Amino acid sequence: MTTVLHNKACSTSRAALDTAAAEGVEVEVHDYLKKPLTESELRDLIGKLEDPVTDLVRRDPYFKAQGLTDSDVATQDQVVAVLVEHPRLMQRPVLIRGDRAIIGRPKDRVAAFLAE
Repeated sequence: MTTVLHNKACSTSRAALDTAAAEGVEVEVHDYLKKPLTESELRDLIGKLEDPVTDLVRRDPYFKAQGLTDSDVATQDQVVAVLVEHPRLMQRPVLIRGDRAIIGRPKDRVAAFLAE
């Protein structure tokens, strides 16, 4: 089973679900804004993540409004702390299957991950 950490307001996240449906892949959708990941769940995710851990944090206007900089999310512990406090800063979508996880950006990564 593939889990998609999803934000319904994000077009890239919605596209990942559309890709899964088009490929006939059943996914479990986890709306991480309604049910944020715990510290333990984030650490488990990071252990599976094939992308650099710092890529898990969005650098958007909210990030800057919180007074954060790249040096605040340079380590695994910092990323976990920031995402526990500010779940909306998690990059999306994130796809998890077994012992592997990827950030579904760019969009073409999703189909390749689902096909494996």
